[in-house]
Amino acid sequence: MAQRDEKRKQRQLKREIKRAGNKRRRQHLKRELERNPEEAAHSEYDFGNLRSETLNGLDQDATRRKKPEKDTPAE
Repeated sequence: MAQRDEKRKQRQLKREIKRAGNKRRRQHLKRELERNPEEAAHSEYDFGNLRSETLNGLDQDATRRKKPEKDTPAE
């Protein structure tokens, strides 16, 4: 049961990080649009510590793995 709770906490943390990063990105784009409308479409945003890449693939236990597909002969 503790493993499920830990996985649930990790998924919730990832959701919160993604939500915070997306909110800041939208705010950044709005400010850029007000300041410099011509270049706003080419603006880049650095997520900094609000990246969720490090949390990807943490739950690779047996319940999350896909079953291998059987080879079927082509007709």
